[in-house]
Amino acid sequence: MRLKPNLSEQELLHKAAAYCSTAEHCLSEVHEKLTAWGAAPDVIKRILKRLTDERFVDEERYAKAFAKDKFKFSKWGKVKIRFALQKKKINQLLIDDALENLEMENYQVNLLEILIKKRKSIKDTDYQTLKGKLFRFAASRGYETNLILQTISKILSHDSDDME
Repeated sequence: MRLKPNLSEQELLHKAAAYCSTAEHCLSEVHEKLTAWGAAPDVIKRILKRLTDERFVDEERYAKAFAKDKFKFSKWGKVKIRFALQKKKINQLLIDDALENLEMENYQVNLLEILIKKRKSIKDTDYQTLKGKLFRFAASRGYETNLILQTISKILSHDSDDME
């Protein structure tokens, strides 16, 4: 096991600032890094305050960017995004604001697209089995129950129209 070099507060600050300037990070992520680098709790507190004051770290900006990226690229739903942000200790009001910024039209289109794609990979033809598998898949992606059920009904009614 390698011993961590004893870094001065100034070195830790520079290292943390460099870490924050490569990508968006929240306070809890920076706190973890500083702890891993061997910083004392009082030093961590001072560095986090300075990084926040100088806008290297901005929880609101982070929450909005995180929600937007997970929605756009990973096709996550609001439930999963909310849970991930809570895990990162983001303030509830900031989470609510970030989720409100998601485009609802695209939100429903995302769900429809992932369910259609999933539907093509399911070999079962039994309605209840199919509905259950699609529901569990969409729920694991973090979409809301009522929206999942509406979208599944749309897809499965379209399937039955194709069979006639």
